[in-house]
Amino acid sequence: MRDKRYDLLFEPVEIGPVTAKNRFYQVPHCTGMGRLRPRMLAALRGMKAEGGWGVVCTEWCSIHPTSDDLPHPNASLWNDDDIRDHALMTEAVHRHDALAGVELWISGARAANLYTREVSLDVASTPNLQGHPYQSRAVDKSDIRELRRWHRNAALRAKEADFDVVYVYATHGYLLSHFLSADTNTRSDEYGGSMENRARLLRELIEDTKDAVGDRCAVAVRYSVGGDDGEDPSLTSERRDRLEMLAELPDLWDININNYYQEMGVSRFIKEGSLEEHMSFVKSVTTKPVVTVGRFTSPDTMASQVKRGVVDFIGAARPSIADPFLPKKIEEGRLEEIRECIGCNICYTGDSLGVPIRCTQNPAIGEEWRRGWHPETIAKKGSESSVLVVGAGPAGLEATRALGQRGYRVTLAEATRELGGRVTRESTLPGLGEWLRVRDYRVQQIDAMSNVEVFRESDLSVDEVLAVEADHIVISTGATWRADGFGRNHPQPLTTLSPSAQILTPDDVMAGRLPDGPTVVFDDDSFYMGGVIAERVCRENVPVTLVTPENVVSDWCEHTSEQYQVQKHLLELGVRIETAHSLLAYDGREVTICCTHTGRQQSIEANALIMVTARSPRDELYQSLKQRMEGEAQTPFRSLRRIGDCEAPAIIAAAVYAGHRYARELDSERDPDVPLRLE
Repeated sequence: MRDKRYDLLFEPVEIGPVTAKNRFYQVPHCTGMGRLRPRMLAALRGMKAEGGWGVVCTEWCSIHPTSDDLPHPNASLWNDDDIRDHALMTEAVHRHDALAGVELWISGARAANLYTREVSLDVASTPNLQGHPYQSRAVDKSDIRELRRWHRNAALRAKEADFDVVYVYATHGYLLSHFLSADTNTRSDEYGGSMENRARLLRELIEDTKDAVGDRCAVAVRYSVGGDDGEDPSLTSERRDRLEMLAELPDLWDININNYYQEMGVSRFIKEGSLEEHMSFVKSVTTKPVVTVGRFTSPDTMASQVKRGVVDFIGAARPSIADPFLPKKIEEGRLEEIRECIGCNICYTGDSLGVPIRCTQNPAIGEEWRRGWHPETIAKKGSESSVLVVGAGPAGLEATRALGQRGYRVTLAEATRELGGRVTRESTLPGLGEWLRVRDYRVQQIDAMSNVEVFRESDLSVDEVLAVEADHIVISTGATWRADGFGRNHPQPLTTLSPSAQILTPDDVMAGRLPDGPTVVFDDDSFYMGGVIAERVCRENVPVTLVTPENVVSDWCEHTSEQYQVQKHLLELGVRIETAHSLLAYDGREVTICCTHTGRQQSIEANALIMVTARSPRDELYQSLKQRMEGEAQTPFRSLRRIGDCEAPAIIAAAVYAGHRYARELDSERDPDVPLRLE
């Protein structure tokens, strides 16, 4: 039964000519699918609607071939053929009485049109903002008339595809942002100069859209109120004045800030509800409904923002990915079943890499159509078999949870006292505390299952494994960080490391073994670990130098929209940074490094060297069992598998997915050559 405190979250809200059934609003977010994978996209959005979201929107949807962002696969409404694909989504969303929204997008200088080879259009001839060696063409008045026509036509196609909410997209550094800003708009005609002139195109597009589809569709504006890191306060002030000037034009305001690394920042740096300080004034200047995001996971926070008049809708992208059924669980009083977003931004990497979305908490996201996976339901067990899971890290916990949900008799054995494996250990590092949600959600579910037994402090030998007499054995014993320098930069272990030198790994640091003098962190992993290890040591008042072969710190963090923050944070802490340098040697007193471009060497005095390089799968138990299995004509178990890091070390999301897939596919019929449906 729903807690009465949350009743207001389930009130209907009018948006112009349409009404949302509740206040849960899945804002536009990328999926790595776009126009390339319409059936996958429709199934994903439909699942959100089934889970109780009152409004479900597309990702950014191109209005014309001059806005092409491949290899980032966006949606499109270029011609009537696109209507059919979008209708798949609107039908899936409407099936559950939710509203479907579409975010019409004009790229400007942020897209190079690598697929269409069309010239990008912007307020001025601007260098491509994604680093491609192209510039946009400055639009003239005839171009503006064409832009308005394209936008109107796309809105009409959206209406024909049966969308209920149609966006005018005026933020995130795209074309309309550049028209609005005095920093980028230096035009001398009626579209430049004063604030009113710079807002003219936005006003025209709102009016055009309302004229075209406003009889049946609500018109929303996605808009930045400023407060971006480093933004001139005068620009922020103007953003607010401009919003007040346009306040009553659209049917809904979708409020954010321009910088992705703030608006959708990782939990290491940005906490729940962080945008409130920037946009709390909005409701005081408009009568129209307002939505904003904030990685909302707590229904108390949600209800508070609505009750205090900060927002009308609870906007969400990442929380709706981690748990598409979040609204329904709140409505039904099942708060303990919510899979809370951990703010790792693995979801965002799908778009950045041009591949379907994935999530650390929800292994079913993106697999709704091609594998037929539902995030809440799973096929009942295919036999009366029993399963032994060895290792309670993210892979083992998810395998156990999902197998238990299917009804199998499961025994989970963990060598240590604490469950969670790497998640538990990594959560002790700076800023990663919310990652414990990966463990806690699964342990909570497992504890409620009578068909699952958990044995802690059970470091099983081969004979002990066999003594359990399980039908299926799955090994998920994780991996350990290497200390020998082997990694991307060194395909062989280094022979130039003194045996007496203090060489540590992240495992040592997480276990509490810290250096007591100047330390070099060699980061050949290039994701988050090198940065958090450097910070952990630095906070002990130990001088730290971070060395990486890459040209920036934590290079892969660019895909999670946090690289800038990581490097800035380390510099502010006083960490010395040496980019584009490889590790040559360490004699216990000096670390020798080498410039990857010039070959020039330098030495850094150091009492300790911390290796953040590669990991070694802990698969000894698996290999021993496999050997026993191959050496005997008959074995007491039917199958043996290894999953997660002990098979192939990767990100936590990959480990969770591996555990889930194992559980899904046990005793199931599948074609090993065609494991998923193709578009």
